[in-house]
Amino acid sequence: MNKFTIVAAMLLVTLSNYAQENNEKKKDSTQVLKEVIINSNKYKYKREKSTTVSKMPLNNIENPQVYNTVTSELLKEQVVTNFNDALKNATGITRLWESTGRGGDGAEYYSMRGFAVQPTMINGLPGLNNGAIDPINVDNIEVIKGPSGTLYGSSLISYGGLINIVTKKPYSTFGGEISYNAGTYGLDRITADVNIPLNKDVSLRVTSAHQNEDSFQDAGFSKSFFVAPSLSYNVNDKLSFLINTEFTNRTSANAPMIFLNRNVDLSFFSMDLFEQNYNNSYTTNELTMSNPTFNMQAQMFYKLSKEWTSQTVLSRSSAKTNGYYHYLYDVGNGDEFTRFISKANSQTQGTDIQQNFIGDFKIGNLRNRMVVGFDYLNLNQRNANAGWRGFGTVSLANQTDIYADPISGEVSNTELSQNAVDTILEGSYAGISNSENEVISAYVSDVLNITDKLSVMASVRVDRFINKTEESFNQTAVSPKFGAVYQIIENKVSVFGNYMNGFKNIAPAIQADNTTYKSFKPEHANQYEFGLKTNLYKEIISATISYYNIDVKDKVMTDPVTFISTIQGGEVNSNGVEISFTANPIKGLNVIAGYSYNDSEVTRDIIDDSYLGLRPEEAGPRALVNFWANYAFTDGKLKGFGFGFGGNYASEYQVLHRKNTGTFKLPDYTILNSALSYNTDKFNIALKVNNILNEKYFSGWSTITPQRLRSLTAGLTYKF
Repeated sequence: MNKFTIVAAMLLVTLSNYAQENNEKKKDSTQVLKEVIINSNKYKYKREKSTTVSKMPLNNIENPQVYNTVTSELLKEQVVTNFNDALKNATGITRLWESTGRGGDGAEYYSMRGFAVQPTMINGLPGLNNGAIDPINVDNIEVIKGPSGTLYGSSLISYGGLINIVTKKPYSTFGGEISYNAGTYGLDRITADVNIPLNKDVSLRVTSAHQNEDSFQDAGFSKSFFVAPSLSYNVNDKLSFLINTEFTNRTSANAPMIFLNRNVDLSFFSMDLFEQNYNNSYTTNELTMSNPTFNMQAQMFYKLSKEWTSQTVLSRSSAKTNGYYHYLYDVGNGDEFTRFISKANSQTQGTDIQQNFIGDFKIGNLRNRMVVGFDYLNLNQRNANAGWRGFGTVSLANQTDIYADPISGEVSNTELSQNAVDTILEGSYAGISNSENEVISAYVSDVLNITDKLSVMASVRVDRFINKTEESFNQTAVSPKFGAVYQIIENKVSVFGNYMNGFKNIAPAIQADNTTYKSFKPEHANQYEFGLKTNLYKEIISATISYYNIDVKDKVMTDPVTFISTIQGGEVNSNGVEISFTANPIKGLNVIAGYSYNDSEVTRDIIDDSYLGLRPEEAGPRALVNFWANYAFTDGKLKGFGFGFGGNYASEYQVLHRKNTGTFKLPDYTILNSALSYNTDKFNIALKVNNILNEKYFSGWSTITPQRLRSLTAGLTYKF
């Protein structure tokens, strides 16, 4: 029994005693809470209102922007233990890269509306992370679609949108739960979620998770501990504070990325080599990566008047990387891949200060909901990494891993180990490098109700980017946003349209001569979108249908041969259709489903036409489908029993797609999942099977990464 299990057991005993002592005090409030839970069954898969998507309280049906919500109730029902499984419930998003742990961008990469994006936002504020995100502190995940530079800037989001994690918050009554999950591939997970009102004005909530898990391949593991204390303090009717903190300590041994050669013609086009080596990790558990992270958000809310509220925010983030990062690179002779390896030591720190004034007022008879904001963001990255060294050649056809001395060229049977790697890396220390950026912004957004049914949104951001690296420079960008919503049936059916802008500040880049730096103006993406939102039949059916078109101008493109020289002026178009659906058609039945189709193309390539007319590799599959349905018996002898079934489909896609190399396609796949559960007021038992058919499938982004085979997870939750 490890120390975390002992601590959890002690916590369980302490909380049980606390619960017993306070049982009589909270009996009435508990009864009220139970009624709320029972009556809110139809909201299990959705949150109708968000305070972060538009930085003001706004119902989904009156918001001209499209977003999907993945709720904590859905995650419990599906026995979700990782962030990727959570996002499989959102429409039009799929993972490209698993977490590498490397400095700066080691978190998972996803594709949304044709563009790569990482989960970097917490409660609408920067939340840095180089590893994997634990879902225990998630109240809901907002997958916000389209270029959103007007309200969120450019440093941490993409033209396809952003992923915002809304965390769990303290509430006024005592309660919580402790869970244990065990599963295939050595999964061992214990979680706690405890809320304690310290007095009538102050509440403390702590969520925590400890997880061990092996890989489905022959080597690899992850071990993590996460804790997130949050505190709310209502000083009086006007003033309140909310403090959220998150601490993560994660150590893992990750399988190396398998990169296809991006410089020469492809020498193979079949998946056979990769399917034959599906269970080979090409790593060892000695080569570990450590990714401690810290996020803190302190918010002060002050009611200035009946119409206006002030929100003052301080956010601090830190993400560290310490350990071995390696990858396999296609040699170009048919089946051999060279291993390149380095030891990373880096830290990224972020500070964000925001001041928002949020109003709900009338000018004459016209209702205005407005946010006026100021934002200061500082991002600093420090690297003290070892250099890159070659270590071994992997043959997929022969299933061999042979080491050749980089100096003498002598071939030996040296095994991949920490000592051997340290010997190779000796003397390769690359020195310390620092990069720092500052962004100072001001923005305003107003939703004007012209009538009870017709509203329009107008927003603009002015953004000043300051780069403090060797080639210091300043850059100003302006980002507008417009939207309109007409409610055909008030609060039931609305049609909407939007124009949204995103931008990206580009730091000066060194060119092929290794001495010249070139400066660039900001890239810009412009989206127009229109569609329909519904909330029908006593709010038991909710759907969104939309068509979007995104044009990216002034794109900075990297020479596909040298990977050094860069030129500005490329253009990309991405357009598509998305359909999202949630329903509670009968008592006890909840359904969530989505379909997306994306068509992306490089419309201007100013380097050598290697990409012109082709689908960008970051765009992922053209078609994606997600579906999940769960039925729980609400009365009778089977009351409390539940059954869920669903899955995901992705079409084939060009994981490497260039005229100078050729095209390599990953095949389409359909993954089916199922769950059984029994739920009472005091405990829950659940059994989840992922990838029922044990299908081999892959993801990638100029890479090929095998995905997890069939897995079984069993969970037990005690509620108090």
